[in-house]
Amino acid sequence: MVAHASQRRFGREHRAPRKPGFGPQAGLLKHRELRFCKRCPRTLDEALQLLQALGGITVTGHRDRAVAIEYRLTDHSFRSIERAFRRCGFVLDTSATMRVMRGLLYFCEDTQLRNLKQPERLIKKSNEIYVQAWQHHRHGDHDDTPNELRDYR
Repeated sequence: MVAHASQRRFGREHRAPRKPGFGPQAGLLKHRELRFCKRCPRTLDEALQLLQALGGITVTGHRDRAVAIEYRLTDHSFRSIERAFRRCGFVLDTSATMRVMRGLLYFCEDTQLRNLKQPERLIKKSNEIYVQAWQHHRHGDHDDTPNELRDYR
């Protein structure tokens, strides 16, 4: 299977996955799932109301104790959304798997936000420095033959 040139460059996928999931994603649009504990005193309807009050978060689906959400990283982070839920008395799933996943998501989003704040480096034009240095350097590839003799047939 060969990927389209706009989809793959240098063996890497440059698009965020389309499925709502819980893993790290490269783009700014994030698809996450908030999972609540069985002993959470608040209802799913209250969670949906809180998400609507936060603004900038789209609910893409929900089931028993989970809500699938979509948000832009420039507006919210997963950490800030979970913090808002904890402040309102929601109890999130605290299983070992979910704690590891949260830690990974926090790290990935914090790193992506930090990278977005950095100035863009002009890596693609860095070769011009070497081209100019090579042109000014005396080397064995220089041909001293006059132009009129080069075109002689």
